Amino acid sequence: MKFGYFTLSDNNYRGNPRTPNEFVKTIAAEAIYAEELGFHSAWVGEHHFSTLGVNSSPEMVLMYVAAKTKRIRLAPAITVLPLHHPIRVAEQWATLDLLSDGRVDFATGRGYDRREYQPFGAKFEENSAVFAEGLEIVQRLWESDGAISHHGKYYNFDDVWVTPTPVQKPMPIYVASFSQPSIELAARLGTGLVVAAGAANSVHGGLMQVGKLYREACAARGRAPKRLITSYFIHFADTPEQERAARERQLRYHQECTSPAFPGDPKTAPEDYKYFVKIVERYQSMKAEDFNENAVLIGSPQQIIDTLKRKVEAAGFDEVILYFNMGLKPHAQVKEEMARFMAEVAPAFA
Repeated sequence: MKFGYFTLSDNNYRGNPRTPNEFVKTIAAEAIYAEELGFHSAWVGEHHFSTLGVNSSPEMVLMYVAAKTKRIRLAPAITVLPLHHPIRVAEQWATLDLLSDGRVDFATGRGYDRREYQPFGAKFEENSAVFAEGLEIVQRLWESDGAISHHGKYYNFDDVWVTPTPVQKPMPIYVASFSQPSIELAARLGTGLVVAAGAANSVHGGLMQVGKLYREACAARGRAPKRLITSYFIHFADTPEQERAARERQLRYHQECTSPAFPGDPKTAPEDYKYFVKIVERYQSMKAEDFNENAVLIGSPQQIIDTLKRKVEAAGFDEVILYFNMGLKPHAQVKEEMARFMAEVAPAFA
C-alpha cells in the first residue's frame, strides 16, 4: 500500500491570521517535502470563492512542485470538471504530464457547492450529466491518436486533438466518489476510484463496502478494476492531552469549514446531494469525542498502523492520501507528523 500527501487548503476559520497566499505557498512546500520523505504522491484540491479551501489552481501548484521534484506523483484532489471546458482540462493536464515526465494521476469529480458554480455560469443542477459527458471527452482526447468530434447535450465540436499529448498511455484517471452513480461511472469508463474514508462510512457503510460495489460494477461491465484510493485525516497523539487537542482541531475543521460548504444551501440541494445534507447535520451536532477510526487516524504509530491494516488494507485499497495540514495545524507540526509517518508507520506496509 502506498501513501500520499493530501490537502483541500482549508483556511476559513474565525480569527485566522493566515492569509490564503501564505497557505498556498505552505502547501507547495509541504508537497515538495513529501518527496524528500518518500511519499508516493501529492494531492492538491481545487476550490473557488469557497468557505472551505483557498487554492483555485491545483494544476499551477503542481506544476511548481513538478519543477522542484523528480519522483512524486502529482494529482488534483480534485479537478471540478463541470466548472471547466473538458478540452482545456485535457490540454492542461497533458502538458503537466509531459513536463513532469509522466507523473500525473488525474482525479476529477463534480464538487458539491453551488456557490462555486454560479460565477462560472456552470449548471449545478445538471452537474452529474455534465460531469459524465465531460470526463468521456477528456478520456477520448487523451486516448485518441488523431482528431475527435463530439456532439452531445452539453459539448459540441469537430476535429479537435490535444497538443501536447500525455506521456502516459493511458493516462491514469480517477473518479472522486461519494455516491453509487459515481462508482458506476468509474466502472463504465474504466477509471480508478477515490473516496473519502468518512464519506464511505456514512454513505455506504465503510471502505470494504465501497471496494465491493466498485469491483462488482467493473465485473458487470467486463472490466478489470483499477486502483482504489482513500483519504484519511491524521493526527499523532501520544498523550490524552494531545488526543483531545487533535479531536478539537478536527471538530473545528468540520464545523467552521466543511459544514458551511456542504452543499451550499441545503434547502436548494438537488436530490442526488441529499446525503450531503445529512452529513452536514451530523457534523453540526458532533462532539470531539465522536470522531472514530472510520474517518480519522488519531493516536500512536501503532494505533494508526492497526487502523490502516484493519480498515484500508483489508478492503483492498491501493493507496491512502493523508490530510495532515488541517484545522490550522502549524506548518512545523505538519512537517514533523509527515516525517514521523514515513519513519514509524509506512515501513509496516513496505
